[in-house]
Amino acid sequence: MHQSILVYRSYRYLKWAALLTLASVVAYALHNPHFPPNGGTWLGYTLGTIGALMILWLMWFGVRKRRYNEGKVKLEDWLSAHVYLGISLIIVATLHTGFQFHWNLHTLAFGLMVVVIVSGMFGVFAYLRYPQLMTANRRGQTLRQLMMTIAEVDTECREIAVKLGDTVNRLVLDSTENTRIGGSIWRQLSGKDPDCATERALSKVRTEVRADASASVKDESRLIVLLGRKSELLKRARRDVQLKALMDIWLYAHVPLSFALLAALTAHVISVFFYL
Repeated sequence: MHQSILVYRSYRYLKWAALLTLASVVAYALHNPHFPPNGGTWLGYTLGTIGALMILWLMWFGVRKRRYNEGKVKLEDWLSAHVYLGISLIIVATLHTGFQFHWNLHTLAFGLMVVVIVSGMFGVFAYLRYPQLMTANRRGQTLRQLMMTIAEVDTECREIAVKLGDTVNRLVLDSTENTRIGGSIWRQLSGKDPDCATERALSKVRTEVRADASASVKDESRLIVLLGRKSELLKRARRDVQLKALMDIWLYAHVPLSFALLAALTAHVISVFFYL
């Protein structure tokens, strides 16, 4: 998208969300039920109905975004409205409760809603911020090109290492065979390898070549430079994987929690009408 979803159509959906929020706040301020406000008043039912319909509409976005060519409303409109109306839902739902929170199913539904919205807010931040960081980190290359460059550096390192003795050769071979990028979700999110074979080889090669007076100074220097370059390339590759993981990880909470919210909302509505 050439235009950020936050400013899409000159903040049209921010204005809609602000209007909905303002109307809800004014209605709540003018409402005088003669007893503590709660979800059982006419305003409570009204805001609750609006909130429930908003939740269903917001969840439908997951279906709509997979139908790229369907509907008169552009996907960008859906997404921009999804963001702003999702945030306004916190105010609408809070006013629906009348600030009455207890250890029960109703508060569980509210809590799940807040967690889903917060995870969505992180998702918006991730998709607006991290692609820029990925572009800067890649420096005009794709991850595949970074990996190919690392492989080329490995090849040159091995060619030089065979001239510098068995110990150095084993260290470089270990660096080549045991380089790890990615792995477990925690390793991806950390963006680091605490037992990086290349860092280990670089440190030990410096010691080994100093102790070997017969080694070629030119080859020594070249190998150290190459291992240093590989180390820098690995950091960029791991950073790329880290940013991609950060862009995706929120969905592992957002989607399942959205369905948990739907289940809690259904139970909330049924229980309210059951006890009427």
